[in-house]
Amino acid sequence: MSSQRINAPDLGRLPSFSHAVIAGETIYVSGTLGTSADSLGLVEGGTGPQTTQTLRNIERILQACGATLDDLVKVNVYLADIATFDEMNEAYMAIMGDNPPARITVGGNDLALGAAVEIDAVAYMPQG
Repeated sequence: MSSQRINAPDLGRLPSFSHAVIAGETIYVSGTLGTSADSLGLVEGGTGPQTTQTLRNIERILQACGATLDDLVKVNVYLADIATFDEMNEAYMAIMGDNPPARITVGGNDLALGAAVEIDAVAYMPQG
């Protein structure tokens, strides 16, 4: 089985990782932050807005892989402060809807760039 590294066009990233790797029929999305679309600067407003932006960034990464948010099967959410869980969850559900993928949320992490939230994910490559 070969793998393919994917980087979404016009989405900032550090050179130490790819946005995603496709291995077989599985897409592994790297830890993603709520950075503005073309830079490594975090969006303002804390956990809620950063969650929204993070999921939009993941959506762009999945599009570059030929997939959508509907193809997600597992999401890992890391919060710098677990007390902001409700803010994250509200923003998350506003995007993921009534049929979300499996998920875990872990709190109390120091995240890159001082982010309030970081999300990584696994998706299944759509067939056809």
